[in-house]
Amino acid sequence: MKLNRSVVVAFILLVVVAALYRAWDGRPFGFAPHLAMAIFGGAIIKNKKLAFVLPLLSLFLSDLLYQGLYLFGYSAIPGFYSGQWVNYVLFAALTVFGFAMRKINIKNIVGFSLSGSMIFFLLSNFAVWIGGGGFMRPKTFEGLMMCYNDGLAFYRDYGFIPGFGASFILSDLFFMALLFGSFYLVNKTLPKKEMGIA
Repeated sequence: MKLNRSVVVAFILLVVVAALYRAWDGRPFGFAPHLAMAIFGGAIIKNKKLAFVLPLLSLFLSDLLYQGLYLFGYSAIPGFYSGQWVNYVLFAALTVFGFAMRKINIKNIVGFSLSGSMIFFLLSNFAVWIGGGGFMRPKTFEGLMMCYNDGLAFYRDYGFIPGFGASFILSDLFFMALLFGSFYLVNKTLPKKEMGIA
């Protein structure tokens, strides 16, 4: 499998962003790079297999690092937990969503970020409802709506800005800008020879 410059740059960015996120002590709850990493992988990496592998591998490595911090008492939150596989499935689905970004521009980056946030919110809360997690809402349409309302309250309580419950939306926009912006700058400033890639 031939590794081109874009794949190497994308992988380095994904690993660095995931590692920095995990090392951020006291970060706002819900402020995470994973959704942006999945869409970024789907949009940038042309090889479909690598487009899935790199964001999910980056997520797994960051979870593994976080689990180590948890085991050694440096974090109160484990890297691995029950039901976590759902997140991996959702991020794989968001990578597929990223395939649809044909043109990389600010409008598309913002649009995919906002849409991806909404897709993740709807699907993750649906998974909580169907799996019986959260507040054990009934398996009815009303129960599903109650579960979505529970999710809104969760984001409101742990918002990035006090009183504003959109930390997940702000984090997606922030990390999308960081990943796509860094990718653009690196590709413009570093010649292929410096990257060590033919």
